[in-house]
Amino acid sequence: MQATQEAEEHLGYEVRDVSGERGLGYDLESRNPHTGRLRFIEVKGVSGDTVTLTKNEILAARNAPEQFRLSLVQIQGESAQGPRYLSKFEFAEPSFGETARSFSVRDLLERAREVH
Repeated sequence: MQATQEAEEHLGYEVRDVSGERGLGYDLESRNPHTGRLRFIEVKGVSGDTVTLTKNEILAARNAPEQFRLSLVQIQGESAQGPRYLSKFEFAEPSFGETARSFSVRDLLERAREVH
């Protein structure tokens, strides 16, 4: 989460950690100080072949596609590479009773972009 928070602050955004608040579906709120517009960022540290999103995370992405970002931070030993953001991705609606869904890290990274 630190890598994503630092990237957002470097872009001039005001970042608030909301990961302790249950049910939001994202970890960070990032506010543009000029417009007041919020970005909702779910952070995933990835070191394997898949990443799992909870139902709440998928619903947050679907409910606010313009504002939601999936931040993928590749973890290699003690170092973090990234973040890379996936935005405006059309996650399918979770099925009844489905609590989480796994995605290919490679496929998500192919669609993600570096943060500038």
